[in-house]
Amino acid sequence: MAKIKFGTDGWRAIIAKEFTVDNVARVTLGSVAWLKQNFDNPSVVVGHDCRYAGELFAETTAKVFANAGIKVWLAKGPVSTPMVSLGTLNQKASLGIVLTASHNPPTYNGYKLKGHFGGPLLPKEIQEVEDLIPDTNSVDLDGLDMEELRAKGLVENIDLETMYVDHVEANFDMDAIRNSDMCFAYDAMYGSGQDVMRRLLPDIDFLHCEHNPGFNGTAPEPIHRNLIEFSEMIKMTEGQINCGLATDGDADRIGLYDSNGEFVDSHHIILLLIKYLVEEKKYSGKVVNAFSVTPKVKKMCDHYGLDYQVTKIGFKYIAGIMLSDDVLLGGEESGGIATKGHIPERDGIWMGLIIWEYMVKSGKTLEELIEEVYEIVGSFKFERIDMHLKEEEKLAIVANCENGHYKSFGDLEVKRIEDVDGYKYFFDNDEWVMIRASGTEPVLRTYAESATTEGAFKILEKVHAEFKK
Repeated sequence: MAKIKFGTDGWRAIIAKEFTVDNVARVTLGSVAWLKQNFDNPSVVVGHDCRYAGELFAETTAKVFANAGIKVWLAKGPVSTPMVSLGTLNQKASLGIVLTASHNPPTYNGYKLKGHFGGPLLPKEIQEVEDLIPDTNSVDLDGLDMEELRAKGLVENIDLETMYVDHVEANFDMDAIRNSDMCFAYDAMYGSGQDVMRRLLPDIDFLHCEHNPGFNGTAPEPIHRNLIEFSEMIKMTEGQINCGLATDGDADRIGLYDSNGEFVDSHHIILLLIKYLVEEKKYSGKVVNAFSVTPKVKKMCDHYGLDYQVTKIGFKYIAGIMLSDDVLLGGEESGGIATKGHIPERDGIWMGLIIWEYMVKSGKTLEELIEEVYEIVGSFKFERIDMHLKEEEKLAIVANCENGHYKSFGDLEVKRIEDVDGYKYFFDNDEWVMIRASGTEPVLRTYAESATTEGAFKILEKVHAEFKK
């Protein structure tokens, strides 16, 4: 069988092609071997999102662990990735497993590993698990009876959703949000945040909050091109909805909309969160961002006297720093953000609630709060285009980056280059472009920042034109 490899965030593959019951069992056997090497009496928390066959793959995982004598806490029904991470921490489990392909298209499923500390397993340990995955599945899955494993106490159901609701209620002024004059909306993108948000805020406006494992044919990634219906819904209310929150398939990524139905990207969200946590919550600590995040964050950190650190892309790198250092916020361009006062894990719902609490407590609109951010760091717009290229074309562009080929893009002269993870080219006037091959999909990602949306798209246009030469 083909070797199974973990990408930026877990193992992901197409259902019924590479993502099969046998291969899920293989990954679990690797996890079993790793647990037995590292823990005396290991236990695991297992959950799945809303994708096809999630329950089947979660039960397969539970059976393999239980067959090896490892206690399994199994979530019933779809749960978010942060719920599994929180459950792993609260149950003092050795490992958490989430069957999810996050924001990938509906044909995919995936397998995420969570550490005992309530966040992504660290890169070194993920590699150790990967190295232990056998070439074939040796477990007779049909010969294992779930009810027998339950009777032996090896598999026990756990209500991760209620655990998460209790955690939210203990950390937010939910009554203030519920009783506010402000109106909010939530788009679950058919993902696993839908049930918990209906419990937390039953009276807000909901979109795509029903069971649809095919996500209506759209990849559940909370970026504007996938959220046009949500944007139009907000626009139709003519300002009555003050803010819209969207989360991805496993609810660990965030997208926001203002009252005009305009998309608010993760860079702005990170800046808003820092401002609220420092000014209102009086928190301190280091800010850790993935390489693709706007340099404006450093400006804000300088403003508040906060340490700032840049990591490779992948939240597992940020999580490692959150375990060792005093971290206020860790964030990625893709909408995965974690903050002090919660687990070291991305959580789209948690971040959305912080923003809504900020709005309610301050009495200010999202637009007003963003203007206050601009007063500190200057206004900016960010755009991203994913290029679906043939592998040889993608590799040729990456090779050109490696070889220092790009000195300019049209009339944009490169002033300096950073290559922490991918290649970031800086121009005049705080403008920049970044080029990086995806770690989870066959695409080349290109990102640009300028003072205006038009300016950002013009940069991307010039960069793409250079690629074609």
